[in-house]
Amino acid sequence: MLCTLMHKRIPVIQMTIDDGTSSIISIGHIYDISHLPIGIGISDGKPDRRDLNHWWLSRSIPASRSGIREALELLQVPHTQLLLTKCFGLSLSDQYWINPNDHPLEWEKINFFENPFSEDVGNALFGIIPEETEIDLLSPDNTSDGWLKKKWYVINGKHCLMKGGSNPYQQEPLNEEIASHIMKRLHIPHTYYEVIWENGLPYSICEDFVTPETDLVSAWNIMKVKKKPNHVSSYQHFINCCEELGIPNVIPGIDQMLIIDYIIANQDRHYSNFGALRNAENLEWVGLAPIFDCGTSLWFDQLVIDANYAPSKPFKKEHSEQIKLVSSFEAFNIKDLDDITEEFSKILKSSPTIDSKRRVSLCAALDKRINMLESFITSM
Repeated sequence: MLCTLMHKRIPVIQMTIDDGTSSIISIGHIYDISHLPIGIGISDGKPDRRDLNHWWLSRSIPASRSGIREALELLQVPHTQLLLTKCFGLSLSDQYWINPNDHPLEWEKINFFENPFSEDVGNALFGIIPEETEIDLLSPDNTSDGWLKKKWYVINGKHCLMKGGSNPYQQEPLNEEIASHIMKRLHIPHTYYEVIWENGLPYSICEDFVTPETDLVSAWNIMKVKKKPNHVSSYQHFINCCEELGIPNVIPGIDQMLIIDYIIANQDRHYSNFGALRNAENLEWVGLAPIFDCGTSLWFDQLVIDANYAPSKPFKKEHSEQIKLVSSFEAFNIKDLDDITEEFSKILKSSPTIDSKRRVSLCAALDKRINMLESFITSM
């Protein structure tokens, strides 16, 4: 397929995509290199094809997604990368897409922010057989990341993401909701999640915080704008890359993320579930994205709950070390979390897979994490 990588209405580069693998096999005319995705290397005025391929193929659903094999069978598609071209690479996380040269399309008529999309892919991802004999693959679910079941749909005109949990406790959606309550109390900018129940299972629902004017740029791509020297820590390298790009108010935002992750013992704050927002037209940076994706926390899959320890990401392997990176705690009042475990208990009571013993242990562990943080702040 000969096509043009577009950034909304702006042509970026011409490229050829292999129809069988969805890989970019060649790069042609360069229209506007300033609108390349962040983190793509440039040599002699040309984008690095390997970097571009990594960015492009990473937009596809990961092979680790729960239920993906069954979904692909329902959709009659051999692998997830082929879904990319079926939706022209369109996403609800940024404004990039591919425009076929032999059948040019218009952004206003094709983007998912302003136009309806098929629910067939999302339903298949949840094990629901599409009702129509003709399956429509034009869906933002083709470009959603993460390993848990999820799908986009529209509620009262708003784009919302529905995400499930994992065995044995199906606890991740409940964790998203309590994390939202904690961040609200601490005045931390965040994506609000609530829980709905379908067929006895919990699902978290959140509204898309990306608008038709913005791109979400992952920390992974931000950290590729320059090479990391061996003597520079991952934390400092991220800060340095943000400074080079001109992203404002980064350190206070990272402080907030490290604090909430310490409290909830988040185990999976990897470089793809935090990042920054920029304007897709004038390329000006808005700032760090509101905190999202906090489900893999609060001992979500562990039988034995140990409040004193939980592995951490992205900058240190243990939260006890990562919390030391916070530059200032002055904006936080830990007393705002008094009685938060009562809210947590109410949320947990709704779950048939979490018995009273586990509920009590989880609430006690959350309370201890808060006390541990308070002790750490007092000792400084």
